[in-house]
Amino acid sequence: MGASQAAVVNATPTPLPPGDGGIPMGLLELELSLDGFSGNKEDFTGFVRTVADSAGGEFLFALPASELIEDCLSIAVLRLGEQDSEPSILFACLDEKGATIRIEHPGDDTRDLERFAGSFVGVLERIDRDRPAAA
Repeated sequence: MGASQAAVVNATPTPLPPGDGGIPMGLLELELSLDGFSGNKEDFTGFVRTVADSAGGEFLFALPASELIEDCLSIAVLRLGEQDSEPSILFACLDEKGATIRIEHPGDDTRDLERFAGSFVGVLERIDRDRPAAA
């Protein structure tokens, strides 16, 4: 990402979760694919959903940023995980100009949103588990 796309959050940006020191392939694929955004803010949700699916992730929901993250108009909440690890929650942030998308990792200012997303996933999994099997 270029300097104009640097991640700016109300607090210090959160580093990648500890691991083997490398960037997970799914995350790298996601970030590279998001660079192809056309800059049409009406396409944000559909574009992020398509990119997340292609990278092996899940689009959970989108919402207005409401000043939760600096220089962010909308947030798409994603779940991404490698085969050997627990899926993680990520935020795809559309900048205030509606021109670029960047990935943010949950931090102190977005911890409640991360918890909500985790609860949301739990509800979806419970619905799926309790759904009767198709005949």
